[in-house]
Amino acid sequence: MHLTSAPLSGKSAIVTGGDTGIGAAIVRGLAAQGANVVIDYFGDATPAQSLVAELEKNGSKVTAIAGDVSKAADAENLVASCVKAFGALDILINNAGIEHRYPFVDTPDNVWDLVIAVNLTGPYLCSKAAAKQMIAQGRGGRIINISSIHEDVTAPTNSPYCAAKGGVRMLMRTIAVELAPYKITVNNVGPGAVDTPMDASTKRNPTLDAELLSEIPLRRWGEPDEIAGLVAFLCTDAASYITGTTVFIDGGMMRQAGSL
Repeated sequence: MHLTSAPLSGKSAIVTGGDTGIGAAIVRGLAAQGANVVIDYFGDATPAQSLVAELEKNGSKVTAIAGDVSKAADAENLVASCVKAFGALDILINNAGIEHRYPFVDTPDNVWDLVIAVNLTGPYLCSKAAAKQMIAQGRGGRIINISSIHEDVTAPTNSPYCAAKGGVRMLMRTIAVELAPYKITVNNVGPGAVDTPMDASTKRNPTLDAELLSEIPLRRWGEPDEIAGLVAFLCTDAASYITGTTVFIDGGMMRQAGSL
């Protein structure tokens, strides 16, 4: 691996929820492009530690830090840990997310609070801490939120998740304008159905899987590596004029959902 010639060589990144699923794919993708990466994880440290060991064998510089993105002190610690380990922070990927499905009228208030805390407050806190560091460094930066088609498309029985993703859309649009003078770009990546542990129960159910695929023009699930490829591109100089927008990656699902 020739990291010195990679597009993100010399850049340092934080990926929240970077130990599994889409997050782990993003970590691998950024590391492959030469970035130093802080893997944020919550709970069991084993997946993050395994990912660190895997990437260090390839010559990448990575470290794992435990952190609850919904806590301001933890968000600030992630940034401080990145700067301590790698000297700077250039890229923040707000990927950490959860979902719990209930009919709207049966949604427990504590579930609403939890989903909003992780999926909306988390990006707010981490982006604020990261932006302060990037502004102080004076060399620009990238903030990318892993949103969802559900920042725009409804999902009955998933109202907290949809509300959070809709909030992330307007958070992104607003801070993109505020941070543009500092050459910090802010964008969302909006996946559709992606083959990850979060959606494993749907894929295992033949009826639900068939219903879902009927809504996707490309008739397949997305792969985490495909999301990671788009994220990596948005971190490069080739994407320096892209800010304040959501790039959807959904196999056409937004154009067909509910139309059959």
